[in-house]
Amino acid sequence: MEIHNDAPAVDVGSRLRELRQERNKSMRALAKLSGLSTNALSMIERGRTSPSVSTLYKLAEALEVPVTAFFRTQPSRQEIVFRKPEERTSVEFNRGLWEGLGGETFTGRVEPFMLTLEPGGTSGPFGMIHSGHEFVYCVEGQLEYEVEDRRFSLKPGDSLLFASRMRHRWRNSGKGVAKLLIVLSGFEMDERPSEFHLRSGQVGGENPKI
Repeated sequence: MEIHNDAPAVDVGSRLRELRQERNKSMRALAKLSGLSTNALSMIERGRTSPSVSTLYKLAEALEVPVTAFFRTQPSRQEIVFRKPEERTSVEFNRGLWEGLGGETFTGRVEPFMLTLEPGGTSGPFGMIHSGHEFVYCVEGQLEYEVEDRRFSLKPGDSLLFASRMRHRWRNSGKGVAKLLIVLSGFEMDERPSEFHLRSGQVGGENPKI
């Protein structure tokens, strides 16, 4: 991830505290999961020190969020959201691209987004769990979706719908680029479930607009 010096100032310490408290983790528990000391975490949260990029990745992994979660600000919510392709929020990650379709600024509990995956692109080895429901539609290529102990091979036109409380993960199992539409709905009001689909790979390229 490349962080530009002219990027808007963000209080990383306050964001770390918010993310930790949202996930009901004590400072001691987060220290154990991240391999950092409680003193180091306290210094970061109080703004006494700035964490390195490597430290942010350790914290992101421990909190099960993407690194971008430390830098985003809460967007204003709207009842009507219209987006042209060039106006989409986009985040590049390892072997893939996430594109928001307006859910990140919508007042309701629905988040549609597009995933474009290179061969081998994956959500990671551990799977994810979040509230609500998940709808997947394969637009292009071939995708393997694992939900609990069941595996589904999706090709163009295939769809999948399931309760997101079941552990799930995905990967591009084909030899070409895969593109899929995912719609998350009915999740908890304060949750950002699309972030679970970004937490695995390191974010690269330009500073993410999220």
